[in-house]
Amino acid sequence: MSNIETKCVQSGYTPENGEPRVLPIYQSTTYKYDSSEHLGELFDLTAPGHMYTRISNPTVECVENKIADLEGGVGAICVSSGQAANMFAVLNIASAGDNFVSLTTIYGGTTNLFGVTLKRMGVEVRFAEPSFTDEQIEALIDENTRCIFGETIANPSLDVLDIERFAKLAHKYEIPLIVDNTFATPVNCRPFEFGADVVTHSTTKYMDGHACVVGGVIVDSGNFNWAGKKFPMFTEPDESYHGVVYTESFGKLAYITKARVQLLRDIGATPAPMSAFLLNLGLETLHLRVERHCENALKVAKFLKDNDKIAWVHYPDLDGDSENERAKNIFPKALAV
Repeated sequence: MSNIETKCVQSGYTPENGEPRVLPIYQSTTYKYDSSEHLGELFDLTAPGHMYTRISNPTVECVENKIADLEGGVGAICVSSGQAANMFAVLNIASAGDNFVSLTTIYGGTTNLFGVTLKRMGVEVRFAEPSFTDEQIEALIDENTRCIFGETIANPSLDVLDIERFAKLAHKYEIPLIVDNTFATPVNCRPFEFGADVVTHSTTKYMDGHACVVGGVIVDSGNFNWAGKKFPMFTEPDESYHGVVYTESFGKLAYITKARVQLLRDIGATPAPMSAFLLNLGLETLHLRVERHCENALKVAKFLKDNDKIAWVHYPDLDGDSENERAKNIFPKALAV
């Protein structure tokens, strides 16, 4: 499947002959296996399958596969909210004593998550203005810096992230760029194509599209080299899984696998199968809804810009807007409606 429109409808779940056409809801916490040996292999992460819905579930897995396909990633993990997605994305690579750089132009809830809650866990955020020079950004990076974080379209300021610039800065110091792509959605932007390494979403927003289910997702590009010296959690044995080494056992899936079997296992921010089913219904119309959102928003922005009672209007799709040139590069599909 090459067209994103087709992927929105068809990707993730492929029924066999005589199987349900609609994604089934596997409303089960546990799964039956014929031997303890097979179950042991599941717990040792040496065989594929589901052992407990807190960690994985067939309905949720299909939705994860669809979103990974939409973003062009190698794998995804659905969680219970966008906040959980951003927290997991950082905690998967940062521990007490580590730090990371975040743009200031992010959602207020994420600002609080980073600046208050993660601080209590011993992980320091270093906020940077988008207007900072490369030298100012680099001054915030040291041997304990684990990533750079930003939003494709900032909530609510609508600043457009220069993904290529921050990807180059991150990779110069052998750390990943994590991008929250909630506002853009993969219909308008696929950050991996501009150098991002990990993408997150609050699926509560456009992916759901009907205000009926809260959720989040992390997508792994599979492109970042986690075997570097800054990330020993991927190259050293994980004693909680009998010494598994993620880079050796899972290759390009090392990051997303560790997030699932460590963080989702231990913290339990798990989406319900019914929530995944509802999210999938939203995803099936994502390509249509996002196009109409962009079309309507531009009409409103032009109307306000032409109204002499309005002091100023900031919308990246408007000609002459401060973000318009960057938006043309990152969101060509959105600007074509």
